[in-house]
Amino acid sequence: MSPGQSRIGFWMAVALVMGNMIGSGIFLLPASLATYGGIGLLGWTVSAAGSIFLALVFARMSRAHPAAGGPYAFTRLGFGDLAGFLVAWGYWISVCCGNAAIAIACVGYLEPFMPTLVRQPLAVSMMAMAAVWLLTLVNLWGIREAALVQLATTVLKILPLVLIGAAAFVWFTPGAFAMVSETPRAFGGQLSTAAAMTFWAFGGLESATIPAGSVEDPQRTIPRATMVGTVLTAAIYIVSTIGVMSILPASQLRASTAPFADAAGVLVGHWAEAAVAIGAAVACFGALNGWILISGQVPLAIASDGLFPSVFGKASSRGTPAHGLIISSSLTTALIALNASRGLVELFTFIILLGTLNALVPYVFTSLAGFLIDGDLRQSRGARSSAVVAVLAFGYSLWMIGGAGTEVVYWGFLLLLSGLPVFVWVKRGLTP
Repeated sequence: MSPGQSRIGFWMAVALVMGNMIGSGIFLLPASLATYGGIGLLGWTVSAAGSIFLALVFARMSRAHPAAGGPYAFTRLGFGDLAGFLVAWGYWISVCCGNAAIAIACVGYLEPFMPTLVRQPLAVSMMAMAAVWLLTLVNLWGIREAALVQLATTVLKILPLVLIGAAAFVWFTPGAFAMVSETPRAFGGQLSTAAAMTFWAFGGLESATIPAGSVEDPQRTIPRATMVGTVLTAAIYIVSTIGVMSILPASQLRASTAPFADAAGVLVGHWAEAAVAIGAAVACFGALNGWILISGQVPLAIASDGLFPSVFGKASSRGTPAHGLIISSSLTTALIALNASRGLVELFTFIILLGTLNALVPYVFTSLAGFLIDGDLRQSRGARSSAVVAVLAFGYSLWMIGGAGTEVVYWGFLLLLSGLPVFVWVKRGLTP
């Protein structure tokens, strides 16, 4: 960092935390959670608590090792190249899955304008694919152009949440939050699934561990900003979900492809429904743009360490990771196409669980990496409390993996292991 460059203060760091986490997940999740009633709210609470544990782990690791960034780097530092590769592969897969879910959510919020098309699975899939490739072209054109699209859409994502969240204090309906499970075992299974689904909305918290060299007083700012940002985001999620579930009957909410727009229509009228739908669609569009950018940048960085095929490390004449962007978006398109027969909410739910699973694998490794890195959890002050937090984060991540369900774990495990031939290919290419 140059001497004259501005440093990031506490509130700017908080804004970065919240901006990275609040995306498309919250806009369609109330429909996915409607089946669970009050257990859905408990799921939000559990996922928020687990996210705080993970945020503490990432904050501490970033503070102790400011030169290493993200779960891939921490895992490679603690566990070696193979684990680092698997984490990188899993994270990349989770980004591609997330892009599919965001594209689907974006299409869902177009229902007030094209209700017939949004109810047809094939049409939903085609429009989602079109959104993916339109923004892939934007990112291929240049990082500056992608950043301008992102800047123009960021603020709009907060407005529908604030509107519906405020209604929660007036329209609160206790009956909408009844526990629907009949046995303790059923309750545990439903809570695990609801927590795994809601955890997807906290994806990106690892990107909040800002490099220490760019932050004022990083030893204090990074962990405090990560905690405050995570707590504020969780509060927005929970309050806005209470608002939606109070306004819309469960039967209507389960079938809704645009829960916040439908709730706004009940509150104010059709014009509000259309306005919120546009705002949510634009917000999802902006989130998709940002994550498509990451889908090219992540493999580019890993390829520079020699753990991804060199094709991902090649930049175009405009300085963009063109090959990585095209390959990533092709994988996202394949995920949408393979599940095109599912309804919109069912498709969204399956893909976010698949993306959550592949994001949790890096969290599992990162939670324990500190025990293997000299000078971290074994020798520093507060080592005991940090070790407890790391173990809790590890246990929470394992629980979330189990809560994703057998079908998701099955496909996610296959996707993770499918990277092993790539690792062998890359390593053989590096040896004489």
